[in-house]
Amino acid sequence: MVASRTGRALAGVLGINVDYRQEPEDTFRSAAKSISSVDTFVENEPTTAEWILNHRPTAGGTTVGFVVVPQGMAYALLARLPPEYGLYTSFVGFLLYWAFATSKDITIGAVAVMSTIVGNIVIKVQRVHPDIPAEQIARGLSIICGGVLCFIGLIRCGWIVEFIPLVTITSFMTGAAISIAVGQVPSMMGIEGVSTREAAYKVIINTLKNLPNTQLDAALGLSALVLLYFIRWFCGFMSDKQPNRKKMWFFISTLRMAFIILLYTMISWLVNRNISDQKDAKFRILGTVPKGFQHAGVPHMDTRLVSSFASDLPASIIVLIIEHIAISKSFGRVNNYVIDPSQELVAIGFTNLLGPFLGGYPATGSFSRTAIKAKAGVRTPLAGMFTAVIVLLALYALTSVFFYIPMGTLSGLIIHAVGDLITPPNVVYQFWEISPVEVIIFFCGVLVTVFTQIENGIYATIGASAAVLLYRTARAKGNFLGRVSVYRVTHDNFHRRDDSKITKEDPTWSVREAFIPLDHQDGSNPLIEAQTPYPGIFIYRFNEGFNYPNQARYLDTLTAFIFKETRRTQLERYDKLGDRPWNDPGPRNGAQINLDDNRPILRAVVLDFAAVNNVDVTSVQGLIDIRNQLDRHAAPEVVEWHFANVNSRWTKRALAAAGFGYPTSVSPESLGNWKPIFSVAALSGAEESVTKARKSKNGDIETNTEEIEIYAGDQKEMLQIPKRIANVHGINRPFFHMDVQAAVESAILNAENRSAARALSTDA
Repeated sequence: MVASRTGRALAGVLGINVDYRQEPEDTFRSAAKSISSVDTFVENEPTTAEWILNHRPTAGGTTVGFVVVPQGMAYALLARLPPEYGLYTSFVGFLLYWAFATSKDITIGAVAVMSTIVGNIVIKVQRVHPDIPAEQIARGLSIICGGVLCFIGLIRCGWIVEFIPLVTITSFMTGAAISIAVGQVPSMMGIEGVSTREAAYKVIINTLKNLPNTQLDAALGLSALVLLYFIRWFCGFMSDKQPNRKKMWFFISTLRMAFIILLYTMISWLVNRNISDQKDAKFRILGTVPKGFQHAGVPHMDTRLVSSFASDLPASIIVLIIEHIAISKSFGRVNNYVIDPSQELVAIGFTNLLGPFLGGYPATGSFSRTAIKAKAGVRTPLAGMFTAVIVLLALYALTSVFFYIPMGTLSGLIIHAVGDLITPPNVVYQFWEISPVEVIIFFCGVLVTVFTQIENGIYATIGASAAVLLYRTARAKGNFLGRVSVYRVTHDNFHRRDDSKITKEDPTWSVREAFIPLDHQDGSNPLIEAQTPYPGIFIYRFNEGFNYPNQARYLDTLTAFIFKETRRTQLERYDKLGDRPWNDPGPRNGAQINLDDNRPILRAVVLDFAAVNNVDVTSVQGLIDIRNQLDRHAAPEVVEWHFANVNSRWTKRALAAAGFGYPTSVSPESLGNWKPIFSVAALSGAEESVTKARKSKNGDIETNTEEIEIYAGDQKEMLQIPKRIANVHGINRPFFHMDVQAAVESAILNAENRSAARALSTDA
């Protein structure tokens, strides 16, 4: 009301008539009151103040801005650059990312791990070319990395990120966080003369040796680190105590870094307010930070610069991808949206390609700042624009304050920030429960990072993960399956199974056939004995694809088992031991042929292709060779090859080209005994007609179904089926079946028909 009266008074002074519309509001009110039981309502128009409130900066965007300013300057020091470069990098990331983004939460900017790698590259290049400035190296690296990432994204090859497993990401982040934290301890303690770019274990040893040289910086660094952890613990404690204020305590916790920097900057100013040169300070301080974009311009690029860091490009690109894609995918799953990896690569590519023109160095996604935005409930990537405004204000209005920031406090802030990147023991234990071998890779990657360099840890974990994948593929093991009868049992019918009222037709006691490994390696109950479906018929399942690395192991296992469980159809006799072909093992040590061998002859092989997506020339040729070998073993019988669950048309084409999928014997006698089985189903719309009927013109009821007689032993039953049915798979490939049961039934029927035909010919 006060604001309204003030506005009206000001309008009167300026001669503005705010009541020019002269709406008859009193007339409307009196008309509404004349109607009984009507509550009057006057629609209020939107105001300018309301528009400003609706478009005010989000809590996430502004909070991230307060966090990124101290972090950006601290991370720039890790990259061996002046602190303002961290602000340039973060500003460009916030300014550009929203135009390409598919994640509403992620923030791009200076991060600890990438900054450390940039610092390592700067030191390495300057060791060979001391005349090249550090900022020139960092900006050139950013342009090349950005160009590569942008190209990968534009050709829509973002799927390559799936080749980087989770264990590689967690191992790399943990090892890098430990190395960064260890490298910041000397700065936090004010210890000079310790090379923080050596392997982490050497930094630890040298820091312990130089502990007596601790300076006053330790008081500011250690106390700041303790305060940071205390504030986070206290906010978490209060969040549990006051669930209704959980969000408030979260934002207080996220602002702890800005609060600590302001507090210790004030302390530093009180101690050093009379100095003009940072060298005169009682402890190390940040020093002069230029105002605005002092280093904007076209980066210098030449072949000497690019060749100097060319060997480090793979590691740099992998780190940029790992941090950004892993973080964006993680928060996408949490907040129920899906990112486009290719588009995300375009986003970070353009950021790193254009950022150096304003002074930026390689940037990628930040976990801590992304978590703040996600928790704040931002709805669009445009929230980053508000963060960019905060950074811009810091660059133009707060640079004089940055002069007094203690270096020990910045080091403590870095240690606290990277501590969140270390994988918690509980997560490592979950990895152990899922895949023990990957936990070994995890610790190997961490140890390689700690005892050598961060880049080596990346290569070690990716290489080890790839080796495990190849080993698992090459050493894949198939399973021979047996048939069991499975009954559907519920709690109720199990406890009344002796009830005389229950009959075998009771649907709760329905039975079906299932196929489980004979050796029970899938964890099935070993007390349940799986039976071979028919003497001489074998069911073999591929467990992890079927291609050139593993085809030999699969097929060697298949033939060895078949030779062990079956006998030759014709027992070959040789007058002399030397007459037997060299590749025919025959009886061991020249023993006599066992004429009383009760093992069955080989009749059919059923292959379960459920886990096979594609085949190659090597694997199909391996099948052809095994088929020829087993044909000689079963001669003069014909071995049938049935395939179940072949889901790829190209796989069917490859197998058919090799002579599989249909009877290969052209003997009229053999084909006369062959009885194919086809799986049929109702055509589209025909299944509904089973329960629907219509009247014909003469009034009779017509249906699109028909009844057929089926027999279960001596019992005859009538089955109603649709009239319009068709085979599921092509009749030209009768040995490709929709499931294992159909394949087994076909193999058994053909084996029985051949046995019956042989018996008739013998009797004749």
